[in-house]
Order: sequence, then structure tokens, then C-alpha cells
Amino acid sequence: MLDKLKDIENRFLHVEERLADPSVAADQETYVRYSKEYKELKEIVDAYRRYKTVTADLQSARELLHDEDPEMQEMAKAEVATLKRRQEELKETLKQLLIPKDPDDDKDVIFEIRAGTGGDEASIFAGDLYRMYTRYFERQGWRIEVISLNEGTVGGYKEIVLEVHGEDVNRQLKFEAGTHRVQRVPATETRGRVHTSAATVAVIPIVEEKEINIRKDDIRMDVFRSSGAGGQHVNRTESGVRLTHIPTGIVAESTDSRSQHKNREICMAKLYQRIRQAQREQTAGELASKRRSMVGSGDRSEKIRTYNFPQNRLTDHRINLTLYNLDKVMEGELDEIIQALIVAENAEKLKAEDA
Repeated sequence: MLDKLKDIENRFLHVEERLADPSVAADQETYVRYSKEYKELKEIVDAYRRYKTVTADLQSARELLHDEDPEMQEMAKAEVATLKRRQEELKETLKQLLIPKDPDDDKDVIFEIRAGTGGDEASIFAGDLYRMYTRYFERQGWRIEVISLNEGTVGGYKEIVLEVHGEDVNRQLKFEAGTHRVQRVPATETRGRVHTSAATVAVIPIVEEKEINIRKDDIRMDVFRSSGAGGQHVNRTESGVRLTHIPTGIVAESTDSRSQHKNREICMAKLYQRIRQAQREQTAGELASKRRSMVGSGDRSEKIRTYNFPQNRLTDHRINLTLYNLDKVMEGELDEIIQALIVAENAEKLKAEDA
């Protein structure tokens, strides 16, 4: 680990030097690339330097254990114990920081919420999820753009599609993909019975075409007429887009926007995600499969979380996390849940690294 950290520090010094070069500052694309790498490396290097300082201090304290003065020896013992604890804490921090990152973590996303089983109550719940997430997005300082929406007949949404832009968006939101189940007494229920309904969430990283290692000749694009904005308007132009990856037969399509350009962007993101998922499933080993099963694959048929309003309880079934502050969660306080899922994923990655 220490050899790897030395290499990272050397790379950090090189990137720091490049950022100070006027020719790099003049090239916007290169400057942004180096700035991003600098930010990613700085956290690791700062922790590594703290580790080196503590290790040096620990060595000095150990030398004082042999001092002839008994009082100095006692002071040195206390100092050694404190520094050893700090050294172990920093070692664990460095292990966490060295866990390989998902290359899509820093990407913006297409975020879809759709009513599932449960009729009108499912649409109302989808609306509640939309409100919950947008409050969370605001807390993060992220920007959202509504691509399309289809309102429910008595409130909420049958479906709503957003783009979410900001820092580390996919890293925070990727675990939200799946089926969200709600248990509560609907406003239309006259007998006070608890009903169960559901909504699905999809999280699709937005990738630029230059990042996609797929031959353009291997993709066939078809356009077709589609209803726009949730089926409320007749679209007289061919704005619907269907992309087919010919070698694998994987297909993606989008009719969410009345803009063909926007539909192509959404469709390309979906196609890329499906191709990558197929590649991962083909090459993934047993440990990677276990990790996916813990944090969820994003399949919409997968029940990931239950919102029980009568008990003010939220349960995330993937990590057996239960909280009794559902009222606060619905106001956008999702940090505890999301951080717990990130920690669970990192723990599985550490197991895989050790294996």
C-alpha cells in the first residue's frame, strides 16, 4: 500500500506542476482534466502526508521509551499509545480512499420516477418521491431539468423524467434505482385501511459520446413519431429515437422529450448503460456478484425500500437498515441512508480487494 501511495504522491506533484504551466491553463479541456485529477488525488495525498507525519512522530516517541528519566518514559508511553491509534485510523482511511472508484460516479444522471402497482395511490406516491428527491437535490446544490412529465388523475405523477447536474451525482443516487414500496392509508380510503403500492426509480449516468468505446457503424438509429410530454400532445415530427447495438442486439429507445436531439441523448445513455451492464455481468466474478446483490442491480422489479407511514418507518432491504424518521426522510433528509449504502459497497469492495 505504501508503494502505491508513493506513486500517487509523485503523480500528484506532476499534476500540480502541470496546472501551474501557462500552456495548460490556456487549453480549457486539458486544464479541466488536470483539475479533476488534482482534486481526486489531493484527498489521498493529504491523508498519506498525515500518515507519514504520525509515523515519524511515533518513531520519535518510541525512542524516548529508552530515556533514563522515568517520568519521560511514562510520557512517551502515553504518546506512543495515542499515536498508534491515530496511525491505525489513518491506515483505515487510506484503505477506503484507495478503493477503486466507479468511473461513472462523477457523472450527471437521467432520473426517472414512474408509478407502479397501486393505481392512483401509486401516482401520488411517485409525486411524494419527486418532492423528496428534489428537496435532497436542493440540499446538495444540484441543478435539475424536467425532461417530461405525465400527471396522475388525482395528483402526483404517472411518470416524470429529470436530468440532474452537479458534483458526484451518480455516486449519491445510483443506489436509488429499483422499486420503492409504500404502506399507508390513502386519502381516498374511508375505512382507514393500510394500502400497499409502489413506484420505480431509474438512474442512468449521462455519458458523452467520446467516452463510449462503441463503433458508430455498430449502432443503427431509427426515428419514429411519438406522443410528446407524457402523451398530452400530438407530435407531428419524428422525435422518438430507437438505437440498436447490432453486435449484441441490445436496444434502447426514448420518447420522453419532444426534441429528437434530447431523445437521442437519453437513448444513447440508456444504450451505453445496458451494454456496460451486459459486459460486467459477463466478466464479473463471484465477489462482484455478491456486491451487486447487496447494493442492488437497479432492476425495476427489485424491491429495495419500504416506506411505512403508520409506523414512521423506512427500511432499506439491501443492507437491513431501518430508520424511524420517515417524516424527515420525506423532507429530503437522505444522507444517512445514502452514506450507509456507500459504506456497504466500500466494505464489499475491500473484501474483494483482500481476496
